Amino acid sequence: MNVIFLPQGDWLGLSYRLLLAMLVGAVIGLNRQRGGRPAGMRTFTLVAMGSALFVMVPLQAEGDSSFAAINALSRTVQGVAAGVGFLGAGLILQRAPKTKRSGRPRVSGLTTAATIWITAALGAVIGCGLWQLGLIGAFFTLLTLSGFKRLQRIAWLRQSWERLIAWDAKTLPADTEEEDDD
Repeated sequence: MNVIFLPQGDWLGLSYRLLLAMLVGAVIGLNRQRGGRPAGMRTFTLVAMGSALFVMVPLQAEGDSSFAAINALSRTVQGVAAGVGFLGAGLILQRAPKTKRSGRPRVSGLTTAATIWITAALGAVIGCGLWQLGLIGAFFTLLTLSGFKRLQRIAWLRQSWERLIAWDAKTLPADTEEEDDD
């Protein structure tokens, strides 16, 4: 799998990978920022670029031995995934329930945390030179963030409509049967 290795001094290749990681992070971050989420365009851009940089270090430092580079790359990817997991955990908040009746605490920030995690993965993939996979992953990430929200709204409207119909059926007066005059 020599596609991921860059020869020493290939500044154009390094710059291309960093630029693409930056753009992918910025587009995903813009989506989150427009939604008023706590992490925005700058955060996602930095996460994607940082991940790309981390995975490019073993590809440059140990380029002569493919086994050593793959081994170092594997450890680097594991470190990036764990480190970004901590960053994402800081975005997850647990709040008191809306009503005492529900009893369940409200949790927010899960989608943003998961999006930061996948943005780090996309940055790492692009940093490894697998830019096609990175772009496909970015497309599906944006589809999930945008398209699924619309599906949730449709499901919510349907559920609300069903509740309204059920409530209406309970509140309507019972049908009175008329007696026959036989």
